[in-house]
Amino acid sequence: MESAPRFISLAEMKRLGVRLEATALHNAARAAWSDIRSGRAHGLKSVLSFQERDLWSQPEFAAYQNDLQGERLGWKLSALSSVGARYAAVKVVGANAINRRLGKPRSTSTILLLDGFTLRPLCVMDGTEISAARTATYASLALELFFPKIQGLSVFIFGAGPIADQIIKILGHFGAGIVSKIYVRSRSGTSARELVARQDQLPGIQLEAVADNGNLRNCRFVITASNANAPIFDIAEINPIATVLHLGGDETPAGYIRDTLRSGLVLCDDVSMVSRRNSQSLALYFSRMGSTLEQLGPLLGVSSLKDFCDAGDITESQILVTCVGLPMLDLYVAAHVYETWFSPDVNAEASLQPSGTA
Repeated sequence: MESAPRFISLAEMKRLGVRLEATALHNAARAAWSDIRSGRAHGLKSVLSFQERDLWSQPEFAAYQNDLQGERLGWKLSALSSVGARYAAVKVVGANAINRRLGKPRSTSTILLLDGFTLRPLCVMDGTEISAARTATYASLALELFFPKIQGLSVFIFGAGPIADQIIKILGHFGAGIVSKIYVRSRSGTSARELVARQDQLPGIQLEAVADNGNLRNCRFVITASNANAPIFDIAEINPIATVLHLGGDETPAGYIRDTLRSGLVLCDDVSMVSRRNSQSLALYFSRMGSTLEQLGPLLGVSSLKDFCDAGDITESQILVTCVGLPMLDLYVAAHVYETWFSPDVNAEASLQPSGTA
């Protein structure tokens, strides 16, 4: 009888020394983008959202309702399916901001990795840290694409959760000689200070928690990775030639989107997925006007990252990049983890190693 696929918990990953290193993450993401562009990697994302009133009607949760002012509840169940050159995967994500009030992560991911040809399951792994790490690769991609020749770059990050944590690590690795300062701002301020305090030292990069947007105008690279339910900056506060990497929800002002559509560059990791998800500022900008990003966006110059490879002539322009999180990135990072630590080939090789002596 065929055994069930192994489940690898986050605790087991830590026990076995699984590391999500910046170079490996970036290389896995680059391989994913290469296969996306060549048509060898595909993916779909579906989301079920729930009514907030159903949560607040439960006595055990009602007391937390006032604690979430300014924050999206984000109560949803997502399924991300993808297939690549060698593997396939399905990631299931359960998310609810109330979880943080219960001492748990806002979202929890589980990844089922399959053989890409037989579609037989290979393993099931906790994908919570993998999800945050793959999202952070958008920051290294943007750094590589839009700031290849810049030195002394200042970066402003909105948010202090797991994604911001991974972004700082990946910028600290790839930003040497490019990034000089990273500002971090969170809703309460406390989480930003805690995030900065627990970071390892970043050679040549100063990391600072801030309580307002006073330094925002000095930053050419702005990353929104918060769970805010309303815009988190005003147009007058931001650098006129900033690149904004939007990884959150409804955080970017409509006026900024309008101005960028008129005189800058607007990109998505996938126009169709961002449009159909309709939870981020760019998609909401169109849906609030009674249309969709998928219908009008391309007519106004919005394109997908997979079709954009050269930023040579637009480095002095206002840029907005909205990312919904491609399933293929989860797949390739999960495949890296599997091949490095859990595949039968790795286990067989380990069993052939001579035993140590006491």
